[in-house]
Amino acid sequence: MLRLLNLELQKLLLNRTSKILIFISFVLPFFVILLSSLKINVFGFFTLELGELGIFNFPIIWHLTTFFASQFKFFFAIVVVSMIGNEYSNKTLKQNLIDGLSKKEFILSKFYTIVFFSIISTILIFIISICIGLYYSSYNEVSIIIRETNFLVAYFVKLMGFFSLCLFFGMLVKRSAFALAFLFILFILEWLIFGLLTWKFNATIAEKIQNFFPLKSMYKLIDQPFQRIAMTKFPDKANLAYDYGVHWYEIAIVLGWTSLFIFLSFLLLKKRDL
Repeated sequence: MLRLLNLELQKLLLNRTSKILIFISFVLPFFVILLSSLKINVFGFFTLELGELGIFNFPIIWHLTTFFASQFKFFFAIVVVSMIGNEYSNKTLKQNLIDGLSKKEFILSKFYTIVFFSIISTILIFIISICIGLYYSSYNEVSIIIRETNFLVAYFVKLMGFFSLCLFFGMLVKRSAFALAFLFILFILEWLIFGLLTWKFNATIAEKIQNFFPLKSMYKLIDQPFQRIAMTKFPDKANLAYDYGVHWYEIAIVLGWTSLFIFLSFLLLKKRDL
């Protein structure tokens, strides 16, 4: 595993564009810290500081930071599809196979890289969340601090699933720009199917089916935290209640898609005439 990972990291670090995109991917999550220190002047009457509103308390901080950090995943998605595009354009794929690398090992090297960067990103979010939480949170009990750290697990699985999808599209079309376009097409397609299901059945059934779609299932791992924040500020508003938790079956769905994307990527490479 380490040999394959090292091989892929060498390729990425030798590419200037990849290095820049990887750097951006790891720097952007730190903007969550800027969010915590943001001060909003309300019509000149008073200054609203987000950090003083209690939204960075433990355990809600885990939900908030993982949700916002996951919005920056598209930068590393470019790296993932570029990994495949560069292999074809630079003829390194054929050379690797000639040098003795099997097609299975080739796909595994890409997958190990995805897992590696997902782990690094998750560790960064853990450090950022701990720092912001310890500074702003009103609670410092260990039991409260570690509560809901399952959002970190969801964040890791979400990144791994999304990047595996990017890997599959990269293998499918061989070009980075087209692979990213396919992500947008899939997004539109999922909502078109949702609309058809709503028309054929009803919104409740359509939503349950939609939760099994690739992009939607990844999004559902970490739901938006705004309603939860509203619930803490206005607990008497029953209509604001919603299920924001991380569930095992949601993780299982995304892991299922991840496995399928990796398998299909291998199948494409195996069947393709290089």
